[in-house]
Amino acid sequence: MKIAFYLIAAAMIVAALVIVLLPLLRAGRRSGRPRSTVAVALMLALLLPLTTAGVYLLVGTPAALNGTTAQSVPPMDIEQAILQLRTHLTQQPDDLAGWMLLAQTSSTLRKPDDARDAFDHALKLAPNNADAMVGWAEADSMTRADHLIEGRALELLRRAVQLQPDSQRGLWLLGISDFQHARYRDAQATWRLLLPQLEPGSAVAKAVADQIAVAGARAGDAPAPASTAVAADSSPAAATLHVKVALAPELVGRVVKGDVLFVYARAAGPTPGPPLAAVKLDAGTLPASVTLTDAMAMSPQHRLSSMSQVFVGARISHSGQPVAQPGDLEGNAGVVNVGASTPVKISIDTVR
Repeated sequence: MKIAFYLIAAAMIVAALVIVLLPLLRAGRRSGRPRSTVAVALMLALLLPLTTAGVYLLVGTPAALNGTTAQSVPPMDIEQAILQLRTHLTQQPDDLAGWMLLAQTSSTLRKPDDARDAFDHALKLAPNNADAMVGWAEADSMTRADHLIEGRALELLRRAVQLQPDSQRGLWLLGISDFQHARYRDAQATWRLLLPQLEPGSAVAKAVADQIAVAGARAGDAPAPASTAVAADSSPAAATLHVKVALAPELVGRVVKGDVLFVYARAAGPTPGPPLAAVKLDAGTLPASVTLTDAMAMSPQHRLSSMSQVFVGARISHSGQPVAQPGDLEGNAGVVNVGASTPVKISIDTVR
């Protein structure tokens, strides 16, 4: 069974590499690109799936659950390949394909700062490269604690979809930006341009249709017809969390006029991502009772109802910004069950 699995996996990898690499090689020959760039591209393309396979062998098998020692896997030095690519780009900074390769590889490795920098170099060489615009905007949002898409990122997305109206990632991210900033009708309109490009009945198409319906509900519309979108009530059951927030007596003197109270729920774990639900209040209203719901999500694909357990916290911000700053006052209830019947109680008792 294992041998069959490995053979199938190998065949899939080879097929994928043929599809990806043949155009790259042909383009390299046509443009006269140095062999070193193509060689590094080949190395990265091979190392990414092999590294993934190595990680699977190390931690993804059932043997890891019963204490069996995992078979050692030869290290795949993808960092060395990236270093070689960077060296090449230092010597030939006008290599657009090289910068795009570095940017996409950095995105795959979840290094958004590096990806954004590489996309930035690509845009200096090709200001109208729609793929680089979309990549820059996505990487920029991943570097932010609030994951908002605004400013230059939003400008680039708008230009990208003008230049390339069938850019699926561009349309999706542009709709997310509209949704984040409560422009729900704009989000609907953008995602409706995206929906016909997706395979009918696919999971992705259903997810986009669901978000169109959610955006419509936020805008005050009736649920979208089943023929064009998944109705809002077909999504996971509406989730709510009742939260009671109080300020510890010893910190009362630290709250001044203009301070802002944020109450939020986020995914539990080391990489929580954007808040699943959040509300902003005047800190002078403490003690306060709030109800967190899906309607308070910052992003349509990250909602309270998508989790069974969440981390619930509260923070008094002196700057008024959602990103925590030194001196802010904080408290949390830890990890709680979504939909808990009893109110979640938080005492703000810590100075950041």
